[in-house]
Amino acid sequence: MAVQENQNHFLLVTSPAQGHINPTLQFAKRLTSTGAHVTFVTSVHGQKRMSNNSTASPDGITFVPFSDGYDDGFNFMSGDDELHHYMSEVRRCGKEALVDLVVAHAKGHRPITCLVYTLLLPWAAEVAREYQLQSALLWIQPATVFDIFYYYFSGYSEVIDDNTSDPSYSIKLPCLPLLKSQDLPSFFLPSNTYSWILKLFEEQFGLLLEETESFQILVNTFDELEPEPLKAIDKFKISGIGPLVPSTFLDCKDMSDKSSGGDSKDYIKWLSSKNKSSVVYVSFGSIAVLTNKQMEELARGLVDSGRPFLWVIRSGESFPKEQEDKNERYNEILCEEHKGMIVPWCSQVEVLNHPSIGCFVTHCGWNSTLESISMGVPVVAFPQWTDQGTNAKLIEDVWKMGVR
Repeated sequence: MAVQENQNHFLLVTSPAQGHINPTLQFAKRLTSTGAHVTFVTSVHGQKRMSNNSTASPDGITFVPFSDGYDDGFNFMSGDDELHHYMSEVRRCGKEALVDLVVAHAKGHRPITCLVYTLLLPWAAEVAREYQLQSALLWIQPATVFDIFYYYFSGYSEVIDDNTSDPSYSIKLPCLPLLKSQDLPSFFLPSNTYSWILKLFEEQFGLLLEETESFQILVNTFDELEPEPLKAIDKFKISGIGPLVPSTFLDCKDMSDKSSGGDSKDYIKWLSSKNKSSVVYVSFGSIAVLTNKQMEELARGLVDSGRPFLWVIRSGESFPKEQEDKNERYNEILCEEHKGMIVPWCSQVEVLNHPSIGCFVTHCGWNSTLESISMGVPVVAFPQWTDQGTNAKLIEDVWKMGVR
């Protein structure tokens, strides 16, 4: 039965990183299921990613890319100066694009009724305020991490900053589990090389405190998973709207809503040839890059386990040079395909939903964490940066669904 169209027109704005695009697109699909229309805004490169990984544009969603000067993509693991310049260009170009869209639609038959933006885009909130639009923040990390940032900017910064260099240090924040230094977002740690990102979070939280009572924070989580963190802060209207994973793998309300990614289904055929819960799935998302030493040790561990494995190694990643590796067992990972399969990308939720998967070795990105929870797959946590250390803490000590 067709959904009756309503007059709501949502403008969704997100960064081009895959971990931002995926939940925002799932949220857009949920909005269109109510009959609303969505205009989805990201950079040209972000749009290319979606086009490459999708077979068809969802009904009710109009995609409007803007050029940030990096149409062929940007390496998010670049140095601090490069990343700062990139985000400055995203701010400048993105804000111009939003203003043009809002003005154009205001003159047409379908004006914007609500602007929804993801984290690290405070300039989107400025546009909403300037044009008196209803707005909301789509927080794509756990509620626990939102609370940590809020507390940091609300009186806890000094005690956290003074103690994060001590690995044995623990801090108890209201309604949250006891946290050690390694459990905090990486931007608080002495090893953080992106000092300006913390300032960007501070800007975003400063704007949140200036919002009206009608403003909402929509978190990609759910009440049963984070009951206390969702209720911890009285100043905001915080709602769990997750998990934002494809309907096919969640509630089955829309069987056409499947994951995107992977240009071959050979890996599904390969998985189907394996025993139930026998395969180790290894993936570290779209940004994290392991060192050669880490790649080598991981390869050795997989070979030594004797279990079949599916390992996602993105284009641009590589094993250590062959001449630097003298271990015959490690070489097996390259030449004995029957023990494992290596792919450049795949449909992760489809893989995690496969009965042959026994565990997931993951960087603990929030999307990957929610997908493993939704599919009931235990994890081996190997966090890299940003919120991943906090996610690993929740996985091991709070939800007890994996080891770190």
